[in-house]
Amino acid sequence: MAELEQEDLRKRLSQGSAADVRHAIREGRWTGRTHGLAHGHVHANLAILPENMALDFMRFCQRNPSPCPVLDVTDTGDPEFRQVAPGSDVRRDLSGYCVYREGVLVDEPSDITDIWQDDLVAFAMGCSLSFDAVLQENSLRVAHLEKPGGRIAVYTSGIECVPAGPFQGPMVVSLRPIPNDQVVRVAATTARYPAIHGAPVHIGDPAEIGIHDTQAVDWGAPPEIGPDDTPMFWGCGVTPQAVAMAAKLPLMITHKTGHMLMTDLLVKDL
Repeated sequence: MAELEQEDLRKRLSQGSAADVRHAIREGRWTGRTHGLAHGHVHANLAILPENMALDFMRFCQRNPSPCPVLDVTDTGDPEFRQVAPGSDVRRDLSGYCVYREGVLVDEPSDITDIWQDDLVAFAMGCSLSFDAVLQENSLRVAHLEKPGGRIAVYTSGIECVPAGPFQGPMVVSLRPIPNDQVVRVAATTARYPAIHGAPVHIGDPAEIGIHDTQAVDWGAPPEIGPDDTPMFWGCGVTPQAVAMAAKLPLMITHKTGHMLMTDLLVKDL
């Protein structure tokens, strides 16, 4: 019975607004991944860190716009994304968080109210999951959505980010196997949306960017790459998590993979 109720809720939230999704999460009615919810709305990656590191992180994002395209930044101590999600509460509006201390993942809570501090600043960054619907609307294949769960393959690549202060480390990338005859169209279509990762950062042999086994994903689910497919890679908003681990930051809070902040922004308006 509970499974049927959740599936019914998923169907309703898929056609609902971003605010509907945030409220369902805040009230504990939805605890799962957010892919496919609030159709047409922009999904956002999350990074929260103390104010004394926020300027360096902003520099890091500016220097690495592909994995970290900033959509909004909160005022210090304010949990509301006033520009992209009015009325939001970043402490409770995601269904899963990752808490890193000294570069180590120490917790994956569903609510961070009890560890929120008055000196914290939150960053919302565009997510490539937002343009999957655009690809589908243009009759372009999105292979991971054809599988149960719809989880995408995500890897720590050998591409080094441009450092800023304590922030340095490898770029995290997402992989989409694209039919060979659609590669040019997919690259051109996604390039129109720099606010949600934009154009691919690599097309072709995964080994060229340090990925030697595509089945050994760091996050998500392994892909199925057919003989007529080309691997295409995009910068991924999980990059801040890799940076947190590499830089051993005293504190950083991010979204849990697949548990995104739903914004009021519409993909069509980007």
